[in-house]
Amino acid sequence: MSVLSTEDEGKFLMDVRGEQIGIVTEIDPIEQVAYVDPEPSLTNAWIQSLGRGSAGEDDLEVPADNIETITDSEVRVDANLSSDVEPDS
Repeated sequence: MSVLSTEDEGKFLMDVRGEQIGIVTEIDPIEQVAYVDPEPSLTNAWIQSLGRGSAGEDDLEVPADNIETITDSEVRVDANLSSDVEPDS
């Protein structure tokens, strides 16, 4: 488990395959939850990168337990969440 901080706001959320899932809009450092906008507009992404945004009602909640690594520019989850994966039969 990685420890989330407000410094992670504005980073890209990536899956294990390196596919971009969205952008981190807000971090709840007490609950250790990242809120992620899966379809940010260019303006929203720019605002988030400056650390000036906030979570919207349609943002996804990603608990810190699901985060594998955090770098200077991205938060990477421990699962393959891209939409082009075919389900197991």
